[in-house]
Amino acid sequence: MEKSIAKDLLSIGAVFLRPEQPFTWASGIKSPIYCDNRLTLTAVEVREHVEAGLAETVRTKFPEAEVLMGTSTAGIAHAAITATILGLPMGYVRSGAKDHGRGNRIEGRLEKGQKVVVIEDLISTAGSCIEVVEALREAGAEVLGVASIFTYGMRKGLDRLAAAGVTNYSLSNLDTLVEVAAAEGYIRPEDRERLIRFRNNPSDESWMK
Repeated sequence: MEKSIAKDLLSIGAVFLRPEQPFTWASGIKSPIYCDNRLTLTAVEVREHVEAGLAETVRTKFPEAEVLMGTSTAGIAHAAITATILGLPMGYVRSGAKDHGRGNRIEGRLEKGQKVVVIEDLISTAGSCIEVVEALREAGAEVLGVASIFTYGMRKGLDRLAAAGVTNYSLSNLDTLVEVAAAEGYIRPEDRERLIRFRNNPSDESWMK
C-alpha cells in the first residue's frame, strides 16, 4: 500500500519535490518537499484508494473504534468518507473553541469513554495532531490512535507521538515516496539522499548544498 499511495500522490501532483527550489514552511524551515493531500479529494480514483486505505487501517489496526474524529480542516472530509465506508459515526475537532453559539471545540456527539480514532491527512512534527488527541482525552474519550495519509517520519514528530502515548499508522511515508519518485523519474537519483537528510535534520540546511 505504501508504494501504491506514493504513486497516487505523485501522479496527481499532491507532493511537490523541489530540492533546487525549496519551500518555506510557516515555521521558517526551508523544505525540499511540500505535500498537499487536499488534492486527493478532487481526484476520484486516488480518493477511492486513500479512503479504502484509511478504512482498512481503522478496521485492522483499531478494530474497537466506535467514532472517527477528523482534524480541522484537512482531516474532516477523509474522516467523513472513511466513517461512511465503515458505518461509524464521525465528528471533528476545531483548532480552538468557537467564540459563538455553544462554544464547541469538538463537533459531533462524543460520549465519555467512547473509543476514538483520529483521522489526519499529514504528520510532520505532530503538534496539531497531538493537540486534537489531548482535546479528545480531556472530553473523556479513549483515543486508540491516529490513521493518516502521509508522514514525513521526522524524529521530532515521532518523539512527540511517543511521549503523548499516541500510535499512528500512515498509508505512506517519505522514505517510500522518495524511492518511488526516484524510480519513476520525478527526482534525480542523487536527490534521494538530500531529501532523507532533510527529514532527519530539517533545521540543518546542509542538504541544500
